[in-house]
Amino acid sequence: MFKNNIKLSYVSLIISCVNLALYHLPLFQFATDNLDYKSWDGILTLASLVVILLVLNALIFYILLFIAPFIGRVLLILSLNINAIAVYFIFTYGVIIDKTMIGNVLNTNYEESSSFFSFSLILYLILLGVIPSILIFKIKIVKVKLKTFLVHTGAALLFVLIFIYINSSSWLWIDKNSKALGGLVMPWSYIVNTSRFYIHKNEENKQQILLPDATIGNDKKSIAVLVIGESARSKNFSLYGYGKETNPLLSKIESVYSYKAESCATYTTAGVQCILEHKDGSESYETLPNYLFRNDVEVIWRTTNWGEPAVKINNYQGRAALEKLCEGEGCGYDEILLSGLRAQLLESKKNKILLVLHTSTSHGPTYYKKYPPKFNKFTPVCENVELGKCTQEELINAYDNTIVYTDFILSSLIEELKSLKEYKSTMFYVSDHGESLGEKNLYMHGIPASIAPNEQLEIPFIVWLSDATKTLKNNEVLYQHNVFHSILDFLAIESPIYDENMSIFKK
Repeated sequence: MFKNNIKLSYVSLIISCVNLALYHLPLFQFATDNLDYKSWDGILTLASLVVILLVLNALIFYILLFIAPFIGRVLLILSLNINAIAVYFIFTYGVIIDKTMIGNVLNTNYEESSSFFSFSLILYLILLGVIPSILIFKIKIVKVKLKTFLVHTGAALLFVLIFIYINSSSWLWIDKNSKALGGLVMPWSYIVNTSRFYIHKNEENKQQILLPDATIGNDKKSIAVLVIGESARSKNFSLYGYGKETNPLLSKIESVYSYKAESCATYTTAGVQCILEHKDGSESYETLPNYLFRNDVEVIWRTTNWGEPAVKINNYQGRAALEKLCEGEGCGYDEILLSGLRAQLLESKKNKILLVLHTSTSHGPTYYKKYPPKFNKFTPVCENVELGKCTQEELINAYDNTIVYTDFILSSLIEELKSLKEYKSTMFYVSDHGESLGEKNLYMHGIPASIAPNEQLEIPFIVWLSDATKTLKNNEVLYQHNVFHSILDFLAIESPIYDENMSIFKK
C-alpha cells in the first residue's frame, strides 16, 4: 500500500491528524456547546485547541518514534485501540475519562464489564482502532539524523511557546474548563489519569491510621444494619415524592424515615469510603467495620458488590459463600444477602452487632437483569446496553423496577429484624452515589463531583427503628459521614472521635 518510504516528521504529523480527526469530536462538541463559536474570541479559542493538539501530539509522536521506533509504533497502535473504546463510552454514556472514571474501569470485575458488550463497541473498535492500526503498522518510516531531530524538536517547542504567548487570552477559558477538556483529550486523558489514579491509590494503600480506642457503654443487645445501595438516586423513590409507586412496602412500615442526602462522590469506591469514614480528609483513617471489630463489636459484612476499602474483620461473605446458604430464584439477585441471616445473627455471642449489606441492585447498564421477573412492575423496559437507543420511558421503567426490588429487600430485612425480639435494631439504607438516566444526555455515573448533575449526587438515606428508645433529629439534609457517628451512637460506643452533632439521633 505504501510504496514509498515516508519521513518521520510527516509520519508524526499524519498520525497526529488522524488522532485529532477520529477521536476528538466529543472534545469539540463540548467546546462548541460552551463557547460562542460565532464570535472572534470563540473562533480563536477553538482554533487554539486544534493547533495546540495537532502540534503537541505530533511532537510527542515524533520524539517517541525517534527514540524507540518499534516500541513507539506498538504503543501508538495500542493507544489507537484504547482511543476507540474510550470514544465509544464517551458517546454512548456521556462519560469523561478523568481519574475517577479510571478508578471505575480498574475496579470493574468481569461480570460488570461484560454487561457493556455490544455490536456497536466492536464496530467502533474495528473502524477507529484496528483499521488505523493496520495503516500505521504498514507505514515505512525514514529515520532522521540526530541533528535533524534536534532542529525539528526545538523548532516545534519554540512554535508552541510563541503560540501560547500570542493566544494567552484563550487559555483563560481552557483553564476554566480544564477538568472536562482533560477528560476528552486522546490519548492523554487515560494515560495521565491512570498515573494520577495509581499515585492516589498508593497513598490510600498506606496503613490505615487507627482511631482512638473505644469502649462499649452498656450491655443492651443491639443490632445496627447498614445497607449500602448501588447507584440509587432518591429522585426515583416514592418515599421522596416520586410519582410512581416504587416503595409500596416500605411506605406501609411504621418507623421508616427518609432524609434528603448527598453523596461525596459519583463512583463506588469513593462513595463507599465516605459512608464508612468518620470525616472528610486526605488521610486514610480506620473505617467503621474495622474500628468496631477491633473494639469488640460483632461485625458481619455480606456483599454482592466490590469496591469497598480493606475490610479487616473475621466474618466477610461474598456471593460464593452466600450461595451455599441460598435456595430458589432469588439466589441470583441481591436477596441472597438475606440468606441464613437470622440464624447467623442469633449465633453471635456478643451484645453489639454491626451488619453491613453491600448491594448491587441498581447498577447499569443492564438494569433489567438486576431483579427477578416478578418485579417487572413497570413496562416496557430497556434491554439494550446502549442506553441511548432505548426510549426514556423504557430506561426509567427498567431502573424503577430495581427500586421496587430494593423496596422488597429492605422490607424483608426489616421483618427479619422485627423477629429478633431480644434485640433493639436499626437499619440504615444509604447509596454510594446516584445515577443519570439520559438527563442532559448523560447515563449512569462517574462524572466528577464538582460538575456532576444532581441525579448523580442526590441519594436516599432511609432509617428504620425497632422501638422508641431512640428518636431522630429533624435534619433537612444528611451526608454519608452521618452514618459513622449515628451507628456509634445507636450501639452505645463511647469514643473520643464520636461527634454528637453528626449523629441523627437525639440525646
